Amino acid sequence: MSGKAKKTTAFIIETVAPVFNKHGYIGTSMSDLTEATGLTKGALYGNFENKEALALSAFEYSRNILLNAIDEQLAIEGKSLDKLFNLIKFYRKYDIFTLPLGGCPILNTGVDAQHNNKLLAAASRETIKDIEGKIALILENGVNNNEIHLPVTPLQFAKQMYTMIQGAVAMSTITNDRKYLLNTVAYLEVLIKKEIKK
Repeated sequence: MSGKAKKTTAFIIETVAPVFNKHGYIGTSMSDLTEATGLTKGALYGNFENKEALALSAFEYSRNILLNAIDEQLAIEGKSLDKLFNLIKFYRKYDIFTLPLGGCPILNTGVDAQHNNKLLAAASRETIKDIEGKIALILENGVNNNEIHLPVTPLQFAKQMYTMIQGAVAMSTITNDRKYLLNTVAYLEVLIKKEIKK
């Protein structure tokens, strides 16, 4: 693939990612995609085999932005608790962070694709597992370094924590009320300080 072709492909993915994220796989028409990119249907299909391949690339693009941001939060210097609190702080403004992406890619794609696109639904589930695994690793390190104590396994606690966060993201999105997210994040901070901090 030439440099120009690579740039065109990258431009298409970056441009259509928020469109798919907002409207869903079924809700996004080819005219939405041609309008967003300014390219013809032929030009789009010249770069992607079909609409599904384009939607999958668009999701992976948004997913990678999210995973890189989470990695940044967890890569800071300090103890496991510092890393956890940094991640929670990131989620306090998660709705603002995901605005250019068209909202939370996991929530939007995961729910939308559940009954109409197995590949996208699977990619969304895989992303959830990735994030839970990252949180579990921090928790495991915290237990091993005698910083925290957990009543359950690190992965189980990570799943519960992420469920609370994503539930708050869903409620904030549905009601258009940031308080769901802010209150859940505040509660998580208290929970970690009172329940698992040694």
